[in-house]
Amino acid sequence: MSEILVLVDHADGAPRKPALELLTLARRLGTPSAVLLGADAATGDIAAKLGEYGAQKIYSADASEFGEYLVVPKVDALEQIARHTSPAAVLVTSSAEGKEIAARLALRLGSGIITDAVDVEAGESGPVATQSAFAATFTVRSTVTRGTPVITVKPNATSPEPAPAEGTLEEVRVTFSTASTGTKVVSRSARESSDLPDLTEAAIVVSGGRGVGSAESFTVIEALADTLGAAVGASRAAVDAGWYPHSHQVGQTGKTVSPQLYIANGISGAIQHRAGMQTSKTIVAVNKDPEAPIFDLADFGVVGDLFEVVPQLTAEAQARKG
Repeated sequence: MSEILVLVDHADGAPRKPALELLTLARRLGTPSAVLLGADAATGDIAAKLGEYGAQKIYSADASEFGEYLVVPKVDALEQIARHTSPAAVLVTSSAEGKEIAARLALRLGSGIITDAVDVEAGESGPVATQSAFAATFTVRSTVTRGTPVITVKPNATSPEPAPAEGTLEEVRVTFSTASTGTKVVSRSARESSDLPDLTEAAIVVSGGRGVGSAESFTVIEALADTLGAAVGASRAAVDAGWYPHSHQVGQTGKTVSPQLYIANGISGAIQHRAGMQTSKTIVAVNKDPEAPIFDLADFGVVGDLFEVVPQLTAEAQARKG
């Protein structure tokens, strides 16, 4: 079977969940091979995990450039590995950095690119990617017709499934381009730790909007999120009002999420917000206004006061956890 390259996103000595999802999807298309860059001392542990999830080979490269400069060193490495292996496709996590890497790689390879896929499957002439467009009004199926398909896939496109493989580690020496040192990282600050999952990777997201009414009232949203092990999101209206940090904003000018379950509380469903969560697998909406646009997108809707509905949902979820 043809080789499928998967660029591995990793942190704190472990592969991030979207990387394992990509390996799971890659098995539909061919033989998965992981590309692991800048893991340093954690390379062995990460490689072992990647092997558990189907990586037949792990191309590993360690160099200070991966940590000291932005994006381009990773593009250099991925380009060289792609030219050496001639893969049937390259899969990358659909994050801000991932999409920039994918775009630069496609340009260098003279290939087509598909971004923000929510599913990938094998087709007669190559991988077929599914995208959701115009606030989930249309489902688009696309295939790359020129060069090596470069596809970015949204987190939560599938559930990571173990499939033990050889996981052979192959060290790669990268020749960096002159452009690789163009943007230098001058400082880093640790993100405040939280027991809740990252918003863009969470399987469940509980969001609040204008209907929450105040910063203090967001405790209702947080209580449900804590019970479900979910991430907390907020609409632009809630963020602009100063009720919740911008880092939690879901929407066109915030973050794009694609969880298995999205619970929208007090959110009307403006197109700006829908653009950031329309590919969620199941959408539940709670709103007092039966005419709220969010109900057009929701799989399940509750017309009611979120301050009555959400605490009951939290209590029921806690009871079922036992």
